[in-house]
Amino acid sequence: MELYYGGHLCYGPPIENGFYYDMFIEDRAVSSTELSALENICKTIIKEKQPFERLEVSKEILLEMFKYNKFKCRILNEKVNTPTTTVYRCGPLIDLCKGPHVRHTGKIKAIKIFKNSSTYWEGNPEMETLQRIYGISFPDNKMMKTWEKFQEEARNRDHRKIGKEQELFFFHDLSPGSCFFLPRGAFIYNTLMDFIREEYHKRNFTEVLSPNMYNSKLWEASGHWQHYSENMFTFEIEKDTFALKPMNCPGHCLMFSHRPRSWREMPIRFADFGVLHRNELSGTLSGLTRVRRFQQDDAHIFCTVEQIEEEIKGCLQFLQSVYSTFGFSFQLNLSTRPEDFLGEVEMWDEAEKQLQNSLLEFGEPWKVNPGDGAFYGPKIDIKIKDAIGRYHQCATIQLDFQLPIRFDLTYVSKDGDDKRPVIIHRAILGSVERMIAILSENYSGKWPFWLSPRQVLIIPVGPTCEEYALQVSNEFFEEGFMADVDLDQSCTLNKKIRNAQLAQYNFILVVGEKEKINNAVNVRTRDNKIHGEILITSAIAKLKNLKKSRTLHAEEDF
Repeated sequence: MELYYGGHLCYGPPIENGFYYDMFIEDRAVSSTELSALENICKTIIKEKQPFERLEVSKEILLEMFKYNKFKCRILNEKVNTPTTTVYRCGPLIDLCKGPHVRHTGKIKAIKIFKNSSTYWEGNPEMETLQRIYGISFPDNKMMKTWEKFQEEARNRDHRKIGKEQELFFFHDLSPGSCFFLPRGAFIYNTLMDFIREEYHKRNFTEVLSPNMYNSKLWEASGHWQHYSENMFTFEIEKDTFALKPMNCPGHCLMFSHRPRSWREMPIRFADFGVLHRNELSGTLSGLTRVRRFQQDDAHIFCTVEQIEEEIKGCLQFLQSVYSTFGFSFQLNLSTRPEDFLGEVEMWDEAEKQLQNSLLEFGEPWKVNPGDGAFYGPKIDIKIKDAIGRYHQCATIQLDFQLPIRFDLTYVSKDGDDKRPVIIHRAILGSVERMIAILSENYSGKWPFWLSPRQVLIIPVGPTCEEYALQVSNEFFEEGFMADVDLDQSCTLNKKIRNAQLAQYNFILVVGEKEKINNAVNVRTRDNKIHGEILITSAIAKLKNLKKSRTLHAEEDF
């Protein structure tokens, strides 16, 4: 990068899928058309089998050596607290690095420079703009071919592509990071929320509505102002500072404390689909996976210490029920007390023990992540696995001992004493926006019937059956289905059926004179399975059952 651009190198870490390097260039941006030229330079260096040599050098000498590069000097001055630190030499390059490295560049058998973007120094929008270049390397060509095949599959499944093709949603520069859900996208959104609402009803969660903006005093009380204010949208009202809420928990604490509470009420389970806003950097916004405006299936359970085990077990059963409906498998990790924990060791030990008991009783495999809990309590992290083997963090179950102290939350115990509740922060879908992105890519736009924005398409055989087709469409629509009718006379019947299958209509109902006389429809699926002539009343009854069952394979089960 220095050879090609003459810029100043900044940070260059390994990441989950390869690596990136940031660099500062004064008067230009990196173009994606230049990536192949960079890749060719890398391939030349690989052929030369340049060795990686570890050196330990004094901070003083390094500051002199890197005086041309203010970014490396910043790293040395701000991050290095020892008299010496390590650098690595590779050919003409000497760079700050902890290592380790392969012995020489010849060990790399395949490399690809595949993406570029812009960012800020250490993610701070008030600092310099940097150019970021991504690459990946492998010890053999077969692994690169596998990776490229996977990337192609991921590109075909990209939720932004599917969202555009299926007219589900779009973004606009006039409201960056906030999604516009079109009618079909809104149907998926609302169906997901209705699904969770049904589950809430079964599991005794009480849905609440809380304000969107609060005085900064609330965020100071919760501790978010000190740690999170740069991620919040703030503004002045009558000389007071307010912020849009980035999470629901402090508002729910106010709801708990607005009147005295008794042990008889516990546990109290508040659920909230409130709109949340987080001030994400414009460079990090990415379709529905990273947005500024979103909603969560967010809930906070206020319970006694003795109730933790039972409540956690309920949360685990809840997420298993939801994820099995989507067809996801998942991984569970118990994250325990970190070094910088707040509260008493005894309470942490008791809580961790109860979480372990809940996991053991739940019966699914789980691992411990020692020291990876939040400072305010231990947690269970859940990652779901999608159709192409990628893992996504969606659900979370977190214990919180600190917010009850900060908000002085109490309930009257059986003995008449004031006691502190424990808060369980819990989400299953997580962000509804992000879950729609994951589901789009998992199903590759081939939505299961109950969630599908294109459930039924009625196709008349000819103009004389159009009125009947509209009548059928209305009947299905009135029964709650996403039903459309194709009245385009410029296509043949076979072309219309093919177009409907490509548009991922789950069921295609063809109607001709015979069906009109019999008050019936001729049913086929998007996978071209032909079910034949069925009475409208029977078809509606069957589809209602399939929708209610939330089966993943309605077309086969019809």
